[in-house]
Amino acid sequence: MLHSTFQVSNQTPSFFSFSRKYSSSSSTFLYGTSHAIINNKVRAHHEKKKSSGRKGRRTGRICCSVSKETKTAVEDQLDSSPVRVKGVVNVLMSTGDNLTNIGITRPLDDIQDLLGKSLLVEIFSSHLDPQTGKEKGVIAAYAHRQSKEGDVVKYECSFTMPKNFGIGGVLVTNEHHKETFLRDIVLAPLDDSKPVNISCMSWVHSKFDCHEKRIFFTNKSYLPFQTPAGLQRLREADLESKRGDGTGERKTYERIYDYDTYNDLGDPDNSDDLVRSILGGSKEYPYPRRCRTGRPPTKKDPNSETRKGTMYVPRDEAFSEVKQLTFSVKTLRSALKALVPSIETAIIDTKLGFPYFTAIDTLFDEGMPLPKQEGLNFFRTLVPRLIKAVQDTTDILLFETPEMIDRDKFSWFRDEELGRQTLAGLNPLGIQLVTEFPFVSKLDPEVYGPPESAITKEVIECELGGRLTVEEAIKQKRLFIIDYHDLLLPYVHKVRALENTTLYGSRTLFFLTRRNTLKPIAIELTRPASPTKPQWKQVFSPHNWDSTGAWLWKLAKVHAGAHDSGVHQLVSHWLRTHACTETYVIAANRQLSAMHPIYRLLHPHFRYTMEINALAREFLISGGGIIETSFSPSKYSMELCSVAYDKLWRFDTESLPADLISRGMAVEDPNAEHGLKLTIEDYPYAADGLLVWSSIKEWVTDYVYHYYPRPELIKKDQELQAWWTEVRVKGHPEKKDEPWWPKLETEEDLIGILCTIIWVASGHHAAVNFGQYHYAGYFPNRPTIARVRMPVEALEDGDSGEFEKFWEKPETALMKCFPSQIQATVVMSILDILSNHAPDEEYLGGELEASWAENVEIKAAFERFNGRMKVIEGIVDARNANQELRNRCGAGIVPYELLKPFSEPGVTGMGIPNSISI
Repeated sequence: MLHSTFQVSNQTPSFFSFSRKYSSSSSTFLYGTSHAIINNKVRAHHEKKKSSGRKGRRTGRICCSVSKETKTAVEDQLDSSPVRVKGVVNVLMSTGDNLTNIGITRPLDDIQDLLGKSLLVEIFSSHLDPQTGKEKGVIAAYAHRQSKEGDVVKYECSFTMPKNFGIGGVLVTNEHHKETFLRDIVLAPLDDSKPVNISCMSWVHSKFDCHEKRIFFTNKSYLPFQTPAGLQRLREADLESKRGDGTGERKTYERIYDYDTYNDLGDPDNSDDLVRSILGGSKEYPYPRRCRTGRPPTKKDPNSETRKGTMYVPRDEAFSEVKQLTFSVKTLRSALKALVPSIETAIIDTKLGFPYFTAIDTLFDEGMPLPKQEGLNFFRTLVPRLIKAVQDTTDILLFETPEMIDRDKFSWFRDEELGRQTLAGLNPLGIQLVTEFPFVSKLDPEVYGPPESAITKEVIECELGGRLTVEEAIKQKRLFIIDYHDLLLPYVHKVRALENTTLYGSRTLFFLTRRNTLKPIAIELTRPASPTKPQWKQVFSPHNWDSTGAWLWKLAKVHAGAHDSGVHQLVSHWLRTHACTETYVIAANRQLSAMHPIYRLLHPHFRYTMEINALAREFLISGGGIIETSFSPSKYSMELCSVAYDKLWRFDTESLPADLISRGMAVEDPNAEHGLKLTIEDYPYAADGLLVWSSIKEWVTDYVYHYYPRPELIKKDQELQAWWTEVRVKGHPEKKDEPWWPKLETEEDLIGILCTIIWVASGHHAAVNFGQYHYAGYFPNRPTIARVRMPVEALEDGDSGEFEKFWEKPETALMKCFPSQIQATVVMSILDILSNHAPDEEYLGGELEASWAENVEIKAAFERFNGRMKVIEGIVDARNANQELRNRCGAGIVPYELLKPFSEPGVTGMGIPNSISI
């Protein structure tokens, strides 16, 4: 059996079509023959040059036909002895690999394994052939299946090659009928030379699906102009193979990264009620781009893409078939396909609310019986904490008590907890310093009514008890606001036209106490003018020393909380992390080579994001999905998200320091730690976040200056410049001409851009995601929707009946305002899964990437990064034990651990994954 071959060829090998024969061929040799021919060719080369030199002297010309580089390469080949190389190919088993004897191609693949023709590995050189000046021929061998250890199947092969061949990487052909997931390849010379490592972490398609060979480069990183000559064409070919041309429907095995608008959120062919606006591509609804899938258009709207068929993501972004790698994604998909339909079957009346608070408690004490649903058994094995089997015909949906309710059942009811969670809860990005007063809307008063806020000087000073004037409070930086008035007001009448929901524009005002805690002092709710009714607005405050005022304040908090929940989920979470990160992922794969050091720096922070985003487009943010049915903007949720993108999003304020400064929550101070002085010293999100941000910046600074010691190298790097240009021009085309985009000319420019992207994908996302069940699992604390209007508005409109019911039994009015039973239980189930860490989660600063380990300086820099992240864990613990920090330490308070770097699997309320993996 032929174990290794060396092909000597004067022709440049084609990336797309290698016409090799591996049994008997005039161009393929066993090692002894091939080595003899190498020596013969080299001798012939020298004789030819000598002859050419003699001819040159006879004609009186000076001839120097052999360059120094060629001479060295030829002499290396003459002087080098042959080396045998052992190749080990590690294949990670997928879930389907355990299902033996399934599929008509499985026996064929087993035969291929027995014959030793499973994976064809072809080693290519990083050097050019010194004789021809073209790429060297490849050295090829079949990898034979040898053993299985856990989930890893080892394939081995052997090669014989010249010692100075210069391994640049491998081409892999998968001879099986199904795709294979390659973890890595190790090429170990048997002369004790240093092994060559090739990290793959990629699906390799079957040759029966596509004849193109997969390219994998070694773990050594190169800037474009540093690329060895033998790799230059393959570097560009590998990039070109991932770009696509904007046409055709994508196939599941492809690795094509291309752009498209969000034109697949609606389903007009199914129902007129599921028609949705296209986000992106217009001034009315600007939006960052998503990955193009190429599915056919809908019948009713040629500009909208049908939602039928497989939701494509580039194959390397979809790891759902690899064991454990996307535990959370698989769980979420199972919940959406099995658990949610089961809940909908159990609760027939979609408007049915909870009759009293003890009925809410039963979700944690007794659970909800669920009818059997196909796929629920599988889901139960994934999340035993949610589904409990009782008998063959019944399952129980039983929620674990969220930590904040477990510690203090009535904490959600208190105003101080509202203020605390504004700084240390799920959405610490909504609060901003008040710098101007009075508050005035920027919306058109001809359409929406008078722009002046109902929160007047008298209202504020009354709540301050005469201790400070408004001017003094602003000057002392003690007034803060969450202002969703202008963002929500244009959607109020649209949302109110829907059933079982309502909406207001809102402002929530806070006062900073001497103990660095926030005290809510006013909530303003506004209904805009309409053709039949004037504008309505009213201010509610906590210090109404009567029962009616106290209950109206509680209802106002429900409305304000629902608004914050919607903005948190749509803007702070989805838009600013998931949607915008997808543009960076697409551009990086299209413009940065897999061997580019910046690609290798960013890649850990991009893993799995496109898959979870595709799942979100399919079930969560799509027309009729979870967000629309359970959150306050309802069917206009994504339109509202587009408006927020237009008005609020800009890349230069996405970094943590810039975000804090833009909201007035910090000022630059060279004498302060991290160069920033916080406006509220006890601001847990900001305080812990700056620790993480500074650690990221030190790591990125070390990395960037290693590869770019001079700024001209950044300007010279055409791949890097093309990537950053494409992020702006193709990823955010409606904003491409904004003046605030950072330039990319110096090391500091690059460090700032990279730190922002890494922070958003890691720390920012962790802060707004992994506490969702802890804080919103008990939905009265963070209702996602308010279903009925304020009783006083109804009274002013002449509907005395609604007010009378409130007057008679205010608790009933509160329960009607909360989400319905089906809305609450569905959202609680999803939040439990979204808050879950996978068993093999990859944490920020936790795992050394294979390419970083190849470089001594980069490895040392990462070890420093890892050490700093471990130190941060201790600092966070110490802060949470400091009784002076009342926003994170106190009786019944959940400690702020969302930015504590590492975590055990499960719903822990801590841990910063590298990427947006759920």
